[in-house]
Amino acid sequence: MTGRHARADAEPTRTRQPEPEDPEGVTEVIRAAKDDEPTQTILEQLGGVSGMIYSVVPVVVFVLANSLFTLTPALIASIGSALLIAVWRLIRKEPVQPAVSGLFGVAIGALIAHRTGQARDFFLLGIWYSALLAVVFFVSVLVRWPLAGVIWHGINGDGQSWRADRALRRAYTLATLLWAVMFTVKFVAQQWLYNANEPGWLAVARIIGYALTGLALLGTFWAVRRARTLTAQPA
Repeated sequence: MTGRHARADAEPTRTRQPEPEDPEGVTEVIRAAKDDEPTQTILEQLGGVSGMIYSVVPVVVFVLANSLFTLTPALIASIGSALLIAVWRLIRKEPVQPAVSGLFGVAIGALIAHRTGQARDFFLLGIWYSALLAVVFFVSVLVRWPLAGVIWHGINGDGQSWRADRALRRAYTLATLLWAVMFTVKFVAQQWLYNANEPGWLAVARIIGYALTGLALLGTFWAVRRARTLTAQPA
């Protein structure tokens, strides 16, 4: 017994080291990164920044080729550029779904323009697609299912429990109205240029439309983040 106690007394006492404190600002950075995940996911669904840039290329190729040659070579060049972009993204192991969707849209636009023989009809599908989306987004607000929230949480698999939060529901309503107005502006501007038979300016309007989409995405992110901040504040 005495020997055991002696050995026990001889062993150094192990003291529990205090856990290091979280450096100032790290928690906020991690929280902000988590809050940014939905925006990153939605941007990925659009093909990322590179995907939005790639989607402009077939339009620019079409307008340049149409100004230098005739309609048919311009349509072939546009489809060819869209196909090359899809193959390029596949080789680089980048998401190809946005490229395939873009190729599909370019092919339909080219088919319509080929059937009518008018260059402006290359943009007709996109014009009426903007009109359709404007109506859908406005209707979703009227039925109190703002589409911005449905899409945001649907993509990230969060369910639709956000509808029980008044602040979030209000934020998504404002965001949905922002998207609806954006699509309406795109439709009105492009339809006016279509009626004026200005395919070159229609291409410019299409490019500006991508910038408006980016602004709408940022506006959605700001509205939702502000709503979450207000919800988190103690009453």
